[in-house]
Amino acid sequence: MLSTREVAPRPDLVRGIRRWDFVALIINITIGAGILGLPAKLYALAGTWSLLAYVVSAAIVTGIILCFAEVSSRFSGAGGPYLYAREAFGPLVGFEVGWLLWVSRLASFAALCNLFVEYAAYFWPAVGMGAGRAALIIGLVASLTLLNLVGVRMASLVNNLFTVSKLALLLLFTAVGLCFVDWDAFSVAVRPSYPSFSGAVLLLIFTFSGFDVAAIPAGEIQQPQRNVPFALFTAIATVAVLFVLVQVVCIGTLPGLATADRPLAEATGRFLGPGGAAFVAAAAMLIILGTLNALMLTGPRLLFALAERGQIPAVFGATHPRFRTPYVALLVSAGLKLVLAISGTFLYALTLSTIIRLLYFGLTCAALPVLRRRYPSQPAPFRVWGGGAVAVACILLCLWLLGSSKGTEARDVAVAAVAGLGLYFLFNRRKPRPTS
Repeated sequence: MLSTREVAPRPDLVRGIRRWDFVALIINITIGAGILGLPAKLYALAGTWSLLAYVVSAAIVTGIILCFAEVSSRFSGAGGPYLYAREAFGPLVGFEVGWLLWVSRLASFAALCNLFVEYAAYFWPAVGMGAGRAALIIGLVASLTLLNLVGVRMASLVNNLFTVSKLALLLLFTAVGLCFVDWDAFSVAVRPSYPSFSGAVLLLIFTFSGFDVAAIPAGEIQQPQRNVPFALFTAIATVAVLFVLVQVVCIGTLPGLATADRPLAEATGRFLGPGGAAFVAAAAMLIILGTLNALMLTGPRLLFALAERGQIPAVFGATHPRFRTPYVALLVSAGLKLVLAISGTFLYALTLSTIIRLLYFGLTCAALPVLRRRYPSQPAPFRVWGGGAVAVACILLCLWLLGSSKGTEARDVAVAAVAGLGLYFLFNRRKPRPTS
């Protein structure tokens, strides 16, 4: 359902992402490299109670997803959180959300590129530094760019392959690992402190993220107003169950889990012997590669959405005449990702992602009651029961989490936001306000 100010979907885009393709995209983004070290961090914070932390965080994320599901069901164009903020709170707020979200996607991609290199060096040490490292990063970025340039359908099929491979690897780990679990290792006698348990919950909330970014290419999703809500709930339920099983195996097989540097690798070593480390290194590369492909698919669509609504130069909204993909936005994003990954300067920008995510989580939740009041005669196709109360609760949660953020992170976000503000006025000066 189009609101009165949403831009109609571009006819030159291909809606090549089907319902289960979209489910796979969300799962692929959510199951990132964090799962490789997450079990140890959670156990160090909360012990066996880390399993309860999964339940609590899943409940919180479900509330946020409910808000995303209703708000997203109103739209069929590209942009995700940028589009929602723009429609609910105006062009300036929308631009800031789109800009900050795009910056965080560049940083995440660059960080994961370097992590991929570290694992690749396990098999081929020459790519760990110098010219070998640069060559590997260039080849990686070029390959993913080409894959996403030649068509969204091909990119989504490859994404499906990565997702199935990730799920198969983690299911294999849990299926074999459950046979070796020592159930006496699970003890709830010692309760974690409130700061430790809440720290575990917060860590998991960010780990479960991915649903927020996946909605960006809605302009290329078949029946997005129906399929986006369905995919959000299906994907997060799948990931939550899988992560809990991984945590159970790690707790039950690693007595020193709290201090393990590579918990999945050490646990796998118990199942497969000396070959376990090589297996996990290969699995890590596959997991990271899948996430990189998902980021290459979603990130450039933010520039495309900004251009589509006249907030940055129109050239970023150009689509390839043959492949019908936003090739200018894709090539510009890929070039910046390459520079950040090779230079290593991505570390500064990477600190922005936590607060940026909280900001647009809160704004999307706030958009739910705003859009309900603005368009009472146009109810959302997916409507949350008690949506106003759910939105308020989620907003308060986001404010609480923002309050616990470090001052340096807030400063970094402020710097990026001011830069975005300057770009907004630069690109939009003397420009008539769009009427559609």
